[in-house]
Amino acid sequence: MDGNTLRGHLDLILLSSLKHEPLYGVAIIIQVNEQTRGYFTFKEGTLYPALHRLEKAGLITGEFHPAPHGGPPRKYYTLTEQGRSALARKQKDWQAFSQAMRPFGGEV
Repeated sequence: MDGNTLRGHLDLILLSSLKHEPLYGVAIIIQVNEQTRGYFTFKEGTLYPALHRLEKAGLITGEFHPAPHGGPPRKYYTLTEQGRSALARKQKDWQAFSQAMRPFGGEV
């Protein structure tokens, strides 16, 4: 995968991963990896700066909770209302983009 592909869609992927429930960083990595059948494999050095940026922008909030089996607390991220609106816009943009690209995705 080209790194630019991930960067261009990172916010959409992260916001979508938080659409149904709060998740902590490693759980986001696992979920995205499973849902994309390994196409997107985040490294922590990519994930956490993006999460901090989205949090600073008010699209997500982070809250520490105790780890279920001991250990340090985990920071769970949740979509804000502003984040839900941004996700809806990004999904709409993605639909329009993918529709426009259909003529170019044929056989080589």
